[in-house]
Amino acid sequence: MQIKELIAAAIEARRNSYSPYSHYQVGAALLTADGKIITGCNIENAAYGPTNCAERTAFFKAVSEGIRNFAAIAIVGSPEGEAITQFAYPCGVCRQVMREFCEPENFQIIVAKSEEDYRVMTLAELLPESFGPENVMEI
Repeated sequence: MQIKELIAAAIEARRNSYSPYSHYQVGAALLTADGKIITGCNIENAAYGPTNCAERTAFFKAVSEGIRNFAAIAIVGSPEGEAITQFAYPCGVCRQVMREFCEPENFQIIVAKSEEDYRVMTLAELLPESFGPENVMEI
């Protein structure tokens, strides 16, 4: 996996952020199992509830195109107009969406300040004792 390439794609995706309310811009780059990169940015809404995180934007884009197997995601975020100086971890809702489509022990989440300054962890580390598709009883 090319971590630096994935981080660079997330940094580029951040430029498309629509964040007129929080002014916090987030970009994500989702790596499919076959090596394709799908990007997303946060998209806010005046009603707040319809706001969508960058991670979910990338996942929903991929899933809507029939892609269901993923290897990793890189996430970057910081206030508008500022350099990326903090790690932007995925929210709980995004972690649950990741859990729907990814194996917790294998899916890697990369939070980055730059291509040189990043952390890598698994979904299992960020969402321990998770609830997934195998926990749903079929009727």
